[in-house]
Amino acid sequence: ISRLILTGFPGLEVHYLWISIPFSSIYATVFLGNCMVLHVIRTEPSLHQPMFYFLAMLALTDLCMGLSTMYTVLGILWGFVREISLDSCIAQSYFIHGLSFMESSVLLAMAFDRYIAICNPLRYSSILTNDKIMKIGVTILCRSSLLIPPVIIRLKFLNYCRPHILSHSFCLHQDLIRMACSDIRFNSIYGLALVISNLLLDAVLILISYIMILHAVLAIASREERIKSLQTCVSHICAVSVFYIPIIGLTMVHRFGKHLSPWVHVLLGNIYILFPPLMNPIIYSIKTQQIRRRCPETWTVSSFFSIPICVSPPSHAGRGSATPFLFLKGTSSAVKPPSSLPCSTGTF
Repeated sequence: ISRLILTGFPGLEVHYLWISIPFSSIYATVFLGNCMVLHVIRTEPSLHQPMFYFLAMLALTDLCMGLSTMYTVLGILWGFVREISLDSCIAQSYFIHGLSFMESSVLLAMAFDRYIAICNPLRYSSILTNDKIMKIGVTILCRSSLLIPPVIIRLKFLNYCRPHILSHSFCLHQDLIRMACSDIRFNSIYGLALVISNLLLDAVLILISYIMILHAVLAIASREERIKSLQTCVSHICAVSVFYIPIIGLTMVHRFGKHLSPWVHVLLGNIYILFPPLMNPIIYSIKTQQIRRRCPETWTVSSFFSIPICVSPPSHAGRGSATPFLFLKGTSSAVKPPSSLPCSTGTF
C-alpha cells in the first residue's frame, strides 16, 4: 500500500467550494480564538495564575489539533488533495490521538485546580506553585506522546489488503486497522488499554473531583457563596462536555455503527476534530471576566500598532503658525516633538 483515499462529504462533491466557506471560517475562528486566549494570558499580569496557565495549555493543544487536520480537510474541499501516503497518514493519526490524550490530561489538571481552589483555598498558592505547574505540564506531554508510539509504529508493518478508503478527511487509528488483513490483536488490545488508561481514567477522576467539589460547596452556609463557588467551575464543565461527548459518540460509531450511513461517520468525525477547539475559546471568553474585558482591546488596530503619529492641530492663527504635535498612543494630550523628529505637519 502506498496511497490512501480520503473521504470528504459523499454525494456533495459538486458543492465542495460552498462547503469550504464555513469550514474555512471555522478553522480561522479556531486559530484566531486560541491565539487570542494565549496572547491575553501572556500580556495580562492578573492572569498569571495556575488556572490560566492550564487554560493556555488547553488553547495550545486546540491550536495544534487544528493545524494537524487543516491540510487534508480543506485540501479535499478546495480540490488539491484526494489521497494521502501511508506514512503521512500514520503521522497524522499520531498527532490527532496524542493531542486528544493531551487535551484530556489538561482537563484533568484543570479539574484538580478547581478542586484545590474550592476545597483547600488557603493552601492553593502553596500547592500549585510555578514549579509544580511546570512538572504537571511535562507529565502531560510525556503521557500523551510516549505511550502512543508502540501502537502507531505497528501500523507501518501491517498488511493492508482491504479497500484503501478512509472514513474521514483525516486519519484515525481505527480506520487504518479496519483496512488491515494482518493480526491486529496487539493494536486492538493496546489501543483499548490506552483509551481506558487515558480518556476513561481522566473522565472518572474529573467526575470524582466534581463530586468532592459539590460536597464541599454544599457545606457552605451562604447561598451566595455556594453560587459563586460553582460559577468558577462552569467554564471547565462546558469544556469537559464539548470534548467528551463527541469523542464518546465517535468511538461508539466506530465500534458498533458500521451499518450506519457514511454521513454519520463524517459528521461525528468533523465534530470530534473541530468542535472542542472552536468552542473552548468562546466558552472561556464569555465566562472569564478578565479575558472578556481584554478581547476588544486585543483586536483593535491600536493594540497592534503603536507608531507615533505627528499631526498639526488646527490653528486659529492661520496655517503659517501651525506647529507639529505628537499625539501619543492611549492619551488625548499632545506633546511638541523635538526638532530632530521628522514629523508631518498635515492634519487628518
